[in-house]
Amino acid sequence: MSALAVDGLTKYYGDVRGVEDLSFSVREGEVFGFLGPNGAGKTTTIRTLMGFLRPTSGTATVLGRDVRDEAELIEAKRDVGFLPAEPAFDESVTGRRILDYHARLKGDDRRSELLASFEPPLDRPVGEYSRGNEQKLAIVAAFMHDPDLLVMDEPTSGLDPLLQDRFHGFVRGEREAGKTAFFSSHVLSEVRKVCDRVGILRDGRLVTLESIGEILSRSGKRVRVQVAEDVGPAAFEMPGAHGVSGGEVISFTFTGEYGTLLDRLREYTVLDLDVEEAPLEEVFARFYGNGGDPTGRDGADEGNPDTQGRGGTDPEGDRP
Repeated sequence: MSALAVDGLTKYYGDVRGVEDLSFSVREGEVFGFLGPNGAGKTTTIRTLMGFLRPTSGTATVLGRDVRDEAELIEAKRDVGFLPAEPAFDESVTGRRILDYHARLKGDDRRSELLASFEPPLDRPVGEYSRGNEQKLAIVAAFMHDPDLLVMDEPTSGLDPLLQDRFHGFVRGEREAGKTAFFSSHVLSEVRKVCDRVGILRDGRLVTLESIGEILSRSGKRVRVQVAEDVGPAAFEMPGAHGVSGGEVISFTFTGEYGTLLDRLREYTVLDLDVEEAPLEEVFARFYGNGGDPTGRDGADEGNPDTQGRGGTDPEGDRP
């Protein structure tokens, strides 16, 4: 059984489409990355799955239960941990009181374990928290009842790099324990660390659904190079190099064979070299910016029910 299944899901805001005709499924025991730039419709989808919005048409199931049926969804949410993009707590009370309240609602089997990992300051009012401390408290509150399904919307927002790595380790551990995670993000490098498959959303439309290895093989690297010789960007025009520009430091996105890049670098005296994941914005601009698809499918794979969808956009920046 799929942990999450979305079938023709459509949400309109008045006459404006938020998401339209989304269809995909999330397998039990996988970490599924829901990837897209801000405003793509990720939060609209998640809020519909969690029952905060009612679909205009189509449906979805969470742990086999229909999100349109309030009683069924309440039952499903007993086994769901939800971490929103922007947690909202009563700022006048302490973190400890908030966790006590959540414990009474749903249990706290893993409260001590999560507190040891993320260490929010429990005895201060939440109004005095930094953004990072608020997110740490939200992580503990979301998952301390040991849910089978983790639904996360930009879950590392506000966390420092050390805490981000710790959170990624937590998600990997949950997968090893047989849990399922639905992980929304706009950061490709973050999704790479934890996800098994990725669905990419653009303007409310699912444009591709692939394994993380497949999508990363096409996303390319961002290369910045400085050489001792007096050369211009034309020196690094080669197969696989896109958007070559610069003066003293030349930069480009590279999707070709690494041997080709290394051969070109050997022709010069390299003073500095930086190679990193291409930013998601570049991936979208390069592969999907003109409505095309690098696989030649021109959007959704019509033969695969997991990858069908037609799009729209949420004018409020991915919020209802």
